[in-house]
Amino acid sequence: MRPRPPIRPASVLLVLLLSLVPAHAGEPVIIVHPESRIQSLTRDEVVNIFMGRQKRLPNGTVAMPVEQAQPPALRARFYQLLVGKDLPDISAYWARLLYSGQAQPPQALTADEVLEVVSENKGAIGVLDAARVDRRVRVVHSLTR
Repeated sequence: MRPRPPIRPASVLLVLLLSLVPAHAGEPVIIVHPESRIQSLTRDEVVNIFMGRQKRLPNGTVAMPVEQAQPPALRARFYQLLVGKDLPDISAYWARLLYSGQAQPPQALTADEVLEVVSENKGAIGVLDAARVDRRVRVVHSLTR
């Protein structure tokens, strides 16, 4: 019988941290300013905006993408649904683009900050948990429907 490898402190810490993340990440939706004249976006448009490939919204306004950073499970679910990638892959993707000077990643904010930024800027487009949406913004895409 082979001896078991020792339990590493980092493994224990990872398990403890993961137990603090809610199992249900929520439903990530894409929101815009209600006066932006954007009624809906296609999945491809959302991919292109949030992956830095498209700099303008369909109405011609310069896009200002923002995302809800907490809980991390919501952000992870968003990118998994959007492009089928985990957060480490997304971080590596943005590191390459930042290094080459090609694009900036979406700004990571709290849910309240995402609502505030999108409701005050016609060029802002945000990722937010559907449960947090209020009348200050318009939902233009849901990745789970």
